[in-house]
Amino acid sequence: MKANENNFVDLMKKRREEGILYVIETYGGLLSAIVRKRLFTAPDRVEECMNDIFLGIWRNIDCFDETKGSFEGWAAGVARLQAIDTLRKMKREFQTVPIEDIEIPQEDTAFRELTQQELSKETEEILGCLSEKDQELFRRIFIDEEEPEAAGKALGISRDNVYVRIFRGKQKIRGKFGERKRA
Repeated sequence: MKANENNFVDLMKKRREEGILYVIETYGGLLSAIVRKRLFTAPDRVEECMNDIFLGIWRNIDCFDETKGSFEGWAAGVARLQAIDTLRKMKREFQTVPIEDIEIPQEDTAFRELTQQELSKETEEILGCLSEKDQELFRRIFIDEEEPEAAGKALGISRDNVYVRIFRGKQKIRGKFGERKRA
């Protein structure tokens, strides 16, 4: 007997596989969306949770009452509860990791220094199209994260002039970057 919208619940109650296959095909997308919304931090657990949902629907189909609501709503409720249970299980697993098992990675100073050097070279190259005063202004504001007003005051530039220099400097940098990108 082929499962359809009218008989799939009865087929599952009779423990016929066609019923659950119909549920997987018809409601799988909805249930998957519900699970992915809850388990967005653990995408590796979605498939396992989906399997648990279909197993739960199969085992508890006798609890479904058509007079209380639609199958879609009931299955969505099963999916929400199973996703929450999966989150609780993950939380318990996370809390029970012994401190001895936690590996603290050592910082690779050579890699960090090499990266810093490369970034410094790129920064100097990018800022190279600006005047010395504008380069210092950009370093203070964008690298040292100094407030624009404070950086301008230290360099003897008015507040309004600071923002004008930033705007024009960004335009020069974009122009230079655009030329390099096209080349």
